[in-house]
Amino acid sequence: MEGGDARIALDPDSGLNKYGCSPSPDPDGAAFGSATASVISTAGLAAANHLRHRLLLASGAEPRAVTYAREINRIRRELVQWCGVADLRGLDVVFAASGTDIHLISAQLAGSAESMPTLAVMVDAAETGNCVPAALASHHFSTRSALGDTVVEGASIAGGGAIEVVTVPIRLANGFARQAADVDAEVESLVTKAAAVGQRVLLILVDVSKTGLIAPSPACVSALYRRLPDTVGVLVDACQFRIAPSTLRAYLTHGFMVALTGSKFVTGPAFSGALLIPSAIAQRLHGRPLPRALQAYSARADWPQSWAAAGFLDNIANFGLLLRWEAALQELRALRAVPEAAVARFLQAFARAVQNRLASDPLFEPLPLPPLDRRPFIAPTTSWDHIPTIFPFLLYHADTRAGKTPLTREETLRVYRLLQTDLAGQSNLNRTTLTGGIATLRCQLGQPVACGNRDGTPLSALRLCASARLIVEATAQDGRNASAVIERALAALDKTALLIC
Repeated sequence: MEGGDARIALDPDSGLNKYGCSPSPDPDGAAFGSATASVISTAGLAAANHLRHRLLLASGAEPRAVTYAREINRIRRELVQWCGVADLRGLDVVFAASGTDIHLISAQLAGSAESMPTLAVMVDAAETGNCVPAALASHHFSTRSALGDTVVEGASIAGGGAIEVVTVPIRLANGFARQAADVDAEVESLVTKAAAVGQRVLLILVDVSKTGLIAPSPACVSALYRRLPDTVGVLVDACQFRIAPSTLRAYLTHGFMVALTGSKFVTGPAFSGALLIPSAIAQRLHGRPLPRALQAYSARADWPQSWAAAGFLDNIANFGLLLRWEAALQELRALRAVPEAAVARFLQAFARAVQNRLASDPLFEPLPLPPLDRRPFIAPTTSWDHIPTIFPFLLYHADTRAGKTPLTREETLRVYRLLQTDLAGQSNLNRTTLTGGIATLRCQLGQPVACGNRDGTPLSALRLCASARLIVEATAQDGRNASAVIERALAALDKTALLIC
């Protein structure tokens, strides 16, 4: 739990972090909330604990910083190997505590040497992270930095590059996704106007968002990057890590930086970020100075040794980050051992079952999922990542004389929290006493995401998610476990329906 900001601090009463996760495995929980965070697995904890013992053995023989540098460099090599891009010459990796920290670092790389404010263009923060706009704008986004400094949330980072941030909505007022052409047109207008006045642009392509969208379209981003190569730099926000190796390779070979985390789809513990920088971009940026205030967020060994940034950062150890990535790599290795065809078969079956269940229940309203279209980088259906793995849905009260009414954000949050609790025998939730297996099942879905309003009522969507860990479980023993995983997901939806009162 060390080496991160206030979001992963444990609540003294519940023993959980802000995401509702404990630092110990919970094998009896129904874990379908990977779009937010996951509880560490038994295998992940074992891998981290094995590394912890190695660190303890080394502690008497060498300085902590030396041990950390050696081990984080090993993680760097293993990460690119399991991402399938180890053969890309000149690829560099910068580690950071979270996806938000990665956005902070990326913006500083993009804007620190510019004479006028760099323009960062991103989609609505509700679809990426509430703290991301502050991080991009060179502001502290928590009361504690990743390396433990007390900071003023919202205050400017001393010496930070001047970054102007503009957000583009990707959902309509009713929560439905905007047409991709409308989003692209707005992004193109912003970028074109910035180029006309000589402004640099950091354009952020989200693949995929909290509710499973890609925006702006890869085709739009590619066209702008080709047309304005001296103006536009691209960061692919793939922090959900719901992309196949072929997709990641395509982005990197096209010259885009890519942000990943090991804590969403991969299901490592929260707060493990990495920025992959392709060779052409690394050659241009590796000598760029960064504000000394980033010492609060980044250690020297988190950067490749040849980068100028490594020279002014403190030579310290962030063992929390190291151990979290070790656990995440355990999950990633297991996923990569599953043939892509088997991954696709399970995800298709999972998607069909979940979508059918959501569509058939009047208590749910599934949000439409546009196709995951990554052309011109990847042709549709060539890899498993064209299959949706995040299923957002709204909740509705049962029909009454007043008609069907949606749950408010507060009511949806209450359901989300109760899902994680054994409710057997409790009778104060609705008209009947809860009994049976559904009541005892403890389920974790993705945290509610603000998703428009209906008749003036602001709404939030819950999200049921597939993950790498579920794929590995489902495809074991020649796929004989798949039905059990799907039945558990449907049981989580059954309990959700039970809680709507």
